[in-house]
Amino acid sequence: MNDYNILAVVLAGGKSKRFGEDKNQAKLGNLTLLEHVLAKVTKKFKKTLIISNQNLNIKKLNSITIVPDCIQGNLGPLVGVLTAMKWIKKNNEEFQWIATFPCDTPFFDTSIIEQYKSKINQSESLLYFVKSNEKRHNIFGLWSTKLIDTLEKDLVDNNYRKVERWADKIGVKIINIKNDKFNSFFNINTKTDLEEANKLLKEYKND
Repeated sequence: MNDYNILAVVLAGGKSKRFGEDKNQAKLGNLTLLEHVLAKVTKKFKKTLIISNQNLNIKKLNSITIVPDCIQGNLGPLVGVLTAMKWIKKNNEEFQWIATFPCDTPFFDTSIIEQYKSKINQSESLLYFVKSNEKRHNIFGLWSTKLIDTLEKDLVDNNYRKVERWADKIGVKIINIKNDKFNSFFNINTKTDLEEANKLLKEYKND
């Protein structure tokens, strides 16, 4: 699915404090964590934007652009979302939505992307998050670019930092995903998590 109305955004701007080094470049099998995510999203979207404040060692593709946070200081994922919206506006791109993906969750099910496509045509909400096994995954989101002014004001003037807090204030709809046999939303925060992910990789079937 190449949906020209949605910009894929990989949020890779964190400090990786718990991991001890830039986890974007950590290897899981033969690929880095970032490469696992990019391998999925670049097949599904016309354009992918990576938000990162690091020098990333990745294969250069015309469909991939890397930009730093528009507000410095590592203020969290909301700044990455705002950065993507500002990039669309600055470059006169036609994307009306952004789909966000964390850099540290390599096993996610790409079927959520098809659900994103259906949601943008239903006009039920300006914001959607994925939920599985009663857990909401706040970085797997579909965000309307109409939120740009509210988001910037809340970040700059109202000191919002938590994605969950801001989304609850705005109002967010849920996309429920069945996650029965395999924890496709397993995220890697520590070296121990990476060890566990390498074990999971053996039973994982890439979609």
